[in-house]
Amino acid sequence: MKKRIAIFASGSGSNAQKLMELYKRNPEVEIALVLTNNPDAYVLQRADNFEIPTHIFDRNEFYRTDNIIDLLKNLDIDLIVLAGFLWLIPKKLVSEYPGRIVNIHPAILPKFGGKGMYGDHVHNAVMAAGETEGGITIHYVNENYDEGEYIYQGKYKIEKGDSLEMIKFKGQQLEHQHYPRIIDGLIKKIKK
Repeated sequence: MKKRIAIFASGSGSNAQKLMELYKRNPEVEIALVLTNNPDAYVLQRADNFEIPTHIFDRNEFYRTDNIIDLLKNLDIDLIVLAGFLWLIPKKLVSEYPGRIVNIHPAILPKFGGKGMYGDHVHNAVMAAGETEGGITIHYVNENYDEGEYIYQGKYKIEKGDSLEMIKFKGQQLEHQHYPRIIDGLIKKIKK
């Protein structure tokens, strides 16, 4: 029986695509669903390119109903992967999937984490702080932003004169290199 992953994303979905590529023809694991709160998110096109079903939801459905949990359970989802998903995960969803919701953050936590710290906001804060290293943190999700147990942290050097685009590029290279590897390791440990 295949293990099944659901991906939540709010934007472009480049990390989601790396996972779609990894599991495209995998006999043991599949990306069963891509969910987004943004009807204009490019991740929807990426999912369509891989013929992966999608679900678009609003704040009401996510926070005030059990629709999302029911959908995930009906699809027999084993692992939830956040790939640039910007909303706080409701306690009820965290409770339904303890230790089975994973996020990637574009900084070395606990620095530069929390509400409002995503994408360029993180990179700009790292630059403003004069940091000499940037990085990523892959972590389990709890009911608070960026406070779940760390699974992996990776670093890159910030050179004098690095632009925002260069820092983003270095971070994204780390994300694309390590997120699929870490997710693959986690999904293989889950017992069906």
